[in-house]
This record gives sequence, C-alpha cells and structure tokens, in this order.
Amino acid sequence: MATENRAIGTAGDPEVVQNVTHDADYQEASTVPDLPSGWKYRQIRIFGKRLPWYASPRTQLIFVSFVCFMCPGMFNALNGMGGGGKTDATLADNMNTALYSAFAVFGIFGGTFVNKLGVKWTLAFGGIGYCIYAISLLVSVHASVSGFNLFAGAFLGICAGLLWTAQGTIMISYPSETEKGKYFAWFWGIFNMGAVIGSLIPLGQNINVTVNATVSDGTYIGFIVLMAVGAVLAVCLCNANDIIRPDGSRVILMKNPSWQSELKGLWETLRFEPFVILLFPMFFSSNWFYVYQQNAVNSAHFTTRTKALNGLLYWLAQIIAAGIWGNLLDMTRLRRSVRAKINWFVLVVLTFAIYGGGYAYEKTYTRASVKATGFQATDWTSSGYVGPMFLYIFYGFYDAAWQASIYWFMGALSNSGRRSANYVGFYKGIQSVGAAVSNNLDARSLSFQKEFISNWVLLAGSLIFAAPVIFMKIRDHVAVEDDLAGTDETIADVLPADHPEKLGA
Repeated sequence: MATENRAIGTAGDPEVVQNVTHDADYQEASTVPDLPSGWKYRQIRIFGKRLPWYASPRTQLIFVSFVCFMCPGMFNALNGMGGGGKTDATLADNMNTALYSAFAVFGIFGGTFVNKLGVKWTLAFGGIGYCIYAISLLVSVHASVSGFNLFAGAFLGICAGLLWTAQGTIMISYPSETEKGKYFAWFWGIFNMGAVIGSLIPLGQNINVTVNATVSDGTYIGFIVLMAVGAVLAVCLCNANDIIRPDGSRVILMKNPSWQSELKGLWETLRFEPFVILLFPMFFSSNWFYVYQQNAVNSAHFTTRTKALNGLLYWLAQIIAAGIWGNLLDMTRLRRSVRAKINWFVLVVLTFAIYGGGYAYEKTYTRASVKATGFQATDWTSSGYVGPMFLYIFYGFYDAAWQASIYWFMGALSNSGRRSANYVGFYKGIQSVGAAVSNNLDARSLSFQKEFISNWVLLAGSLIFAAPVIFMKIRDHVAVEDDLAGTDETIADVLPADHPEKLGA
C-alpha cells in the first residue's frame, strides 16, 4: 500500500503533514473518526469487509451512475440507432435541435441550480424529461404531433442540463485527487451499460428485420419504463453537504447560497481560472460528432437489426475505453502534470488515426446515394460489414477517451464542489451549443462529407486551443486554500475531523 506525506496548511501558518494512502479500497473501507450519528454514516460488514457508508463518495457515485444508466443511458441507446429509432432522421434532428438549444442555456446555469437546490432534487427533476421524450417519439409513430415532439425535446434540454451538471459535480468534486480518473471509469462503465442493455431491446425485438425500418412500439415502451425508474431512483441520493470523504473532509460548498451569489459565482469561476476558456472548443466539439456517427453512418447505411448491433458494440467500446483511461489517468507513478501532457499527445494520435480511417469509409457513399432507388442497406451478413463495424467501435472508444479527458482536466483544476459545478455547467452548456448546431445542419441535409470534415477539424483544432491549459495550468496538487478563495468556508471546514489543526494541536 503506497503512501505519501502531504503538507496541508494555510498561508503563513506552519504546514501540518499527514499521511495520505493511495489504496482506494483501504481508504473507502477504513473507519473514519467522528462520523456523525445516523443511518447515512452507518457501516455494514459483509463477508468480513466493511462497506462504505451511505453518504460516502463511492456509494453516491454508484447511485448517480444508475440514475444515468436508466435515463441518458437509454436515451443514448435510442438515439444511437439514428433518428430516434425512425427511418427518417428529420423529426429527431428537429427535436434534438430544440433539446440542445435549451440544454445550452440550462447547462451553463446548471451549476447555479445545483448549488442552490442540491444534487438530489436537481437530478430527480432532470430524469423526468427523458421519459417524456421517449413518449413523444412513440406517439409520433401513430400521429403527427410535431408540437408535442418539439416541446418534449426542449423540456428534455432543460432537464438534461440540470441532470448532467449535478452528475458532473458528484464525479469530479466528491473523490480525492488520486481517484478522479477511477471515478470517471466507474461512472462511465455503469452509465454506458445502460446504453448496452438499451441496445439489446431493439436488437431483440427487431432481430428479423433485415431492412431499414422504424423500431416497434414495444421498443419505445421499454425505454419509457426504464427512464421513469431512473427519475425515481434519483430521490435516494444525498446532497453534497452530507458527504464525508474517507479522510474525514467534506466537499467545499458555499454557505447559504442565494441565487444572486450563485450567478456571481459563474463570473468568479472564470476569474479564478480564466485559462479554462481555452477548454471551451473541446467542450463545443464533444457532442458534435454524435450526429454524423449516428445519422450519417449508422442510420444511413445499415439495416435495423445491424444498427442495433452497432449501437451495442459502440457503447461496449465506451466502457472499455473508460476503464483504460480512468485508471491510466490516476496512475500515481507519474506526476499529474506529466500524465496530462501524455494524455494530450495520445488524443492527437487517436484523432488522426481513427478519423483517417473514417475518411476512407466516408468517401464510399453520399447522402444522395443512400436515398437512391436500389440502395442495399448493409446487414451483418453482408461481406463488407467487418470494416465499418470496427470503425464504429473505434468511434465509441474515442468518444469515451475524449469525455474522460475533459472531466479529468476539469477535476485537476479544482477540488471545490462549487467551482466544479460551474465548470461542469460551462462544459455541458457549451457542449450542447455544438450539438444543437450539428443537429440543425443535419436537418438541413448538409452533405455527409462536410459533416465528417467538420468533426475532424473541430476535434483537432480544439486540442491546439487546449494545449496551454494542459501544459501550463494543470498542477500536481491544488491547495485547499486556493479552492476556498471566494467562498464562506474556512480551512477547518474541509480538513479531516481528526486533523491536528482542527483538534487545536
């Protein structure tokens, strides 16, 4: 079990040295002195192993992972088939344009809602929109309800902006600095398992559909039920002020936040670290490529059952990539600043390798050719299926690597729950602006080639913009006093309960 001596102290005061263990299982399972009384902090032994208390970072991460498993996980499975499961993607494009336009606004201000209302109720409200979105798609199969569809898209945008900001706050502010990559891996694996299982629903129900057709009513009903369960599950979460880490410290929050103080906090977040603006192009491009991959590749070129299989493989690749990235980013044998630089170089290589292969495939068809009479959709029994299948798998792998990197970069800038909520709010809001524009361009029938080129250029260009942050601003450790700047908290509020400075030593 590896340990290090870490100095903790306020400016001008003698530093107090504490031992910090890097064994995650030991940290989470060990007894923490002076835990408050009550069921949230009670520890249970199973087969001789002490489980983490309910209001611990790990338990809460598991809960939020299953909320996202049921809600956005099922949403991803449905949209991963292209067109929301319909053969014509125009309706889904218009719904998603409304969705991401609303998402952009409520994502940017999502941190304000999370800090004011708490993660539990923000997540619970956020889950409702996914269920309504799936209901509107089911209704649209049997009647023309474009008004309801657009409302469902916009309402989901509001809900998703709040849900994802709350989720991101938990994922990057609850864990210790040495576990932020692992927490992403755990979350992304559970969350995308929802998309994997969600992909099995249309695959099983359309196993014999060897043409390109709209999925069955039963597929939509299955998604609706699971999404509703996810919204209810969110009520079981704790709020951030209840969370106690294994070392006894708490998440840094604003005392008695008001709407005015939280809106002001958006500006203070940028003032604290203005270089974060250089990550905005990475934020913008992080959902841009979904429209091309799901509509221009999967929906356009494959039979219904093969689209479902491709979606299954895509989300499985995300789980594998998240596990690899999360653990490598937390590898303590290299300093965090070094890991950040290596990660940047690896992303550059993957961007040109995977999208180079994508360019070779994109040249084989056009938007006009797939709509022409006599076009034969590719089935998994077709002789030319293996190459596009692996390309789609690598697209999924790359997506998880990109998202993991962004979350880890944000987590490396701050450990504060308040600042993390605002960082994630900016991330999800700007991400959604990109997704709204991308969906709108697809609805206007932009050529597949131009869609593809826009993906490649945005991803490569955003890495260039992000380089100064990654090479100059990511430090090996963020001091507690730096995170407390601009809050009502003192260092005593966030030190471990048995810390010498807190005990008056």
